[in-house]
Amino acid sequence: MPGKPPISACIITLNEAANIDLCLDSLTAFCDEIVVVDSGSSDGTRELAAAKGARVIEHAFAGFRTQKDFAVRAAKHDWILFLDADERVTPELRASILESQARGFGDAAGYRFARATEYFGAFLRHGNAYPDRVLRLFDRRCGGFLGDREIHEHVSVDGAVATLAGDLEHHAYRSLADQLSRLERYARMMAEHMRQSGKRAHLYKIALNPFWRFLRGYVLRAGFLDGWRGLIYAYVEANYVRQKFIKLWLLERGCKI
Repeated sequence: MPGKPPISACIITLNEAANIDLCLDSLTAFCDEIVVVDSGSSDGTRELAAAKGARVIEHAFAGFRTQKDFAVRAAKHDWILFLDADERVTPELRASILESQARGFGDAAGYRFARATEYFGAFLRHGNAYPDRVLRLFDRRCGGFLGDREIHEHVSVDGAVATLAGDLEHHAYRSLADQLSRLERYARMMAEHMRQSGKRAHLYKIALNPFWRFLRGYVLRAGFLDGWRGLIYAYVEANYVRQKFIKLWLLERGCKI
């Protein structure tokens, strides 16, 4: 259709055999290309992705932002839909994307939409977890994964950003142990980035910032409405903030983390 820009879906992977099939299934019906950039999977992720019709590229991992930027630049088309392997486009979100695509994406340089995180068998709908709007559909000619921060990277564009209806499903954690190990790694990476950026970890930040994260998510943003899942999520999230500042405090004093 004239004026209908093609979409390249991009995903980075490492040992995502448990997730990649359903992720790709949510994309194949409407994306013109799927690019999977893999950094050395040993569980068959690359083979599963190729069997689903994705173009698989092997590329050494040098950081989340760098790897995602590589995937964006490897795509054939300028309009990029970026997903993590544990995410899935819902039918409602797909319909919103197709509606905007039919208009030639003429009203924005990028689109954000809500992300719903599945947590121990149910989707969180309150607190810091939802709506968690992410900018993942964008014109790479107007931006992308910019900056030098390799952790908690995000897309920025030079132009208008619109919001689409529908959720991006996020099946983030396989277990509590998986969540805790990931957040420990993220806390270390963030502490190292903050240290390099000249930020300081004062004692009051170690004490108060985790409390504020819990208060904001569980009370002010009504995370308590998600029941026991909301409580556990809020506690674990607050502990991540505590770890981040403790690690930064230790780095400032030359200690190993």
